Amino acid sequence: MNHLDASIHVWEPWMRRALQLASLAEGNTSPNPLVGAVVLDAAGDFVGEGFHSKAGMPHAEVLALDQAGKRAKGGTLVVTLEPCSHQGKTPPCSKKVVRSGVSKVVIAMQDPDPRVSGAGIRELKNAGIEVIIGVLEEQAAYQNRTYCFRIKTGRAWGTLKWAMSLDGRTGLPNGSSQWISGQEARQWVYDLRSKCDAVIVGGGTVRLDNPLLTSRGRANPEPLRVVFSRTLDLPLDAQLWDTTKAKTLIVHGNDEEKNRVSKFPNGPEMLCLDSSDPINLLEALAQRNCNRALWECGAELAALAIRQGCVQEIMIVVAPKLLGGLPARTPIADLGFEAMDQVLLLEKCSFEKLGTDWLINVLLPHAQY
Repeated sequence: MNHLDASIHVWEPWMRRALQLASLAEGNTSPNPLVGAVVLDAAGDFVGEGFHSKAGMPHAEVLALDQAGKRAKGGTLVVTLEPCSHQGKTPPCSKKVVRSGVSKVVIAMQDPDPRVSGAGIRELKNAGIEVIIGVLEEQAAYQNRTYCFRIKTGRAWGTLKWAMSLDGRTGLPNGSSQWISGQEARQWVYDLRSKCDAVIVGGGTVRLDNPLLTSRGRANPEPLRVVFSRTLDLPLDAQLWDTTKAKTLIVHGNDEEKNRVSKFPNGPEMLCLDSSDPINLLEALAQRNCNRALWECGAELAALAIRQGCVQEIMIVVAPKLLGGLPARTPIADLGFEAMDQVLLLEKCSFEKLGTDWLINVLLPHAQY
C-alpha cells in the first residue's frame, strides 16, 4: 500500500461524496458490499459518479466511468472499495478502470474478499496507474462492517434491537409493552429493518406479540422473517405465516420435532439445523447471502446470542418513562457473569434523539470488521 502524505486531504471531500453515494443502497446489495465512486478529469473537475445499487447490477466504478466517458482519460477515480478483479455476475471492474485511461485511483479500503484482496490493486499498478489507498479507510470499513464481517467469519453480522423504559423495562409485569417508544422511534425501526437482510424472533415473541416484522414497504423485497424455535410450539394463525408480504423461514434445531412441521401453512419455508445455537443460524443465513441479521427477540434468546458472539451491535431505544415492577420484563436474560470484572464493557457508543426518545448505538468488543 502507498504511504499517505499530506495530499490525502485533497481527496477526502471526494471520498466523502463516494461514501454518501454508497449509503444510498444500504440494505439492498447483499451479498455484495456498498460501493460508491466519483470521477474527476485531468484538471480535477467532477465528471462522473455512481453507486452499486443491487447484486447483479453494474458496479459503482462502471457507472461513474460511463458517465464520465472520454473525460476520464488522465483523470482520477475515487472509490470506496478496491475494484474487483474477478468475473461474477458482472465483469471485472479493474479492467474497465484500466481501459478508461485514468491516471490515478484513490481507494478507501482493500476488499477482504479473497477473490479480490489486493488483486485489483495489483492489476491497476501493473497498468501504470498510480494507486492511493487508505483515504477515509475507517469510515469505509464501518460502512461495510456487515459485509466484511461475513467475509471474514462466515456469519451474518448480528444487530440486536430493543426498546425500553428509563428504568430498563421492556414491558409491565402483566406483559403489556405497546407502546414504550414514540412514533418517531417506531418509524426508525421500519427503516432499520429495511437495511437488514433478515429479522429474527424466537417462538416466544411469536406467541406473545404476533409480530408482522416488515419494513412497511420501505424495502423491496422485504427482509427475510426468521422464526428460530427449538420446539416448533407455534400458533397456527400468526401473521408471519402469510408470505404474500414477505418471506418467512422457520428454523429449528431439533430433528425430533420434525413431525410438527406438517401442521404449518405451506407459505413459510422450513430449515432444520444441527443444533438450536444462534451461531449455526447466522452461518446458515450467511450462506443465503445475508450480510446483516436483526435480532428482535426475547430476553433468553438475546442472552444466548450475545454469549455465542452472534451480536456485534446493539441498538437501544430509551423512552423517558418509568414502568417499575420487580418481575417486569427486561431486555436480556442472565449472561452468566458472577463478578464485575467479567461484564461486557461497551466503549463504542453513540447517541441520537428520536422525537421524545433516545437511541443508543453500541458496538460490542468482538465486533471486528
